[in-house]
Amino acid sequence: MRILVTGSSGLVGSALTVSLLTEGHTVVRLVRRPSADPEHEIFWDPIGGILKPAMLEGIDAAVHLAGESIAGGRWTPEKKQRIFDSRLRGTKLLVEALLSLSKPPGALISASAIGFYGNRGEEILREDNAPGTGFLPDLCRHWEDAAQAASKSRIRVVIPRIGLVLSERGGALGKMLLPFRLGLGGKIGSGNQYVSWIVLDDLVRAIRHMIQDRNLSGPVNAVSPRAVTNLEFTRALGRALSRPALFPLPAFAARIVMGEMADELLLSSARVEPVRLVATGYRFQFPELKDALDHILKRP
Repeated sequence: MRILVTGSSGLVGSALTVSLLTEGHTVVRLVRRPSADPEHEIFWDPIGGILKPAMLEGIDAAVHLAGESIAGGRWTPEKKQRIFDSRLRGTKLLVEALLSLSKPPGALISASAIGFYGNRGEEILREDNAPGTGFLPDLCRHWEDAAQAASKSRIRVVIPRIGLVLSERGGALGKMLLPFRLGLGGKIGSGNQYVSWIVLDDLVRAIRHMIQDRNLSGPVNAVSPRAVTNLEFTRALGRALSRPALFPLPAFAARIVMGEMADELLLSSARVEPVRLVATGYRFQFPELKDALDHILKRP
């Protein structure tokens, strides 16, 4: 297949690109710099609204992962606007381009996040649950609506609601490894908030599954079937690194350091189940956190 990928330089996008190339697919990247390889790279400016639709002819599927980092710095009003604009404008621009093609792709896999559900305590969350309240739920709802517009042209739209992605190469776990290796890790806040996670390898395989399964459309929770509390997560990481996890980060301290982002990212609880992914036959390589951490940290 000829597969278009946005956000190909990010943690998920780079791993997905390698996986697709290894399987023999052709990957065409949308990039925000002058193209160095016109056959495999297409320039776009999602904020400026620049993308030549004719360049996308012949695409069999598109995977849209691009967007300003949510965790990169405090949520000032300017930062929140950049997060919002990068997702809404980029998604709308891509969808408009795909709809204008003489032969639109068969599928659009457009990322979202479990932030859609907001802070829900111990409630078990499935794809048919309503969105929560707050900045992230509002962002995800508008982001998903923009992607769903592609279905006007019978493009099959799949929206993976992605949880905490575990990888030693970056993301939240990458930032946690150093303090935990130094024995300075611990629970955040009460530690009772649920963390819904997925190993990067499983997420890449899940996205490939979404590309290939023609019966799959709409929102799909992209998380392991075994959500854990923050306390369970930090204890498991400490054990995996053979280090204590005895230095908690109180909620008030998290709020002082991170502001609003602390409440919606670190202290928020989302107990999410991957009902639709499992129902379509996807089998997780790493459903259990211990096995996942051992795999990531290359423990026997």
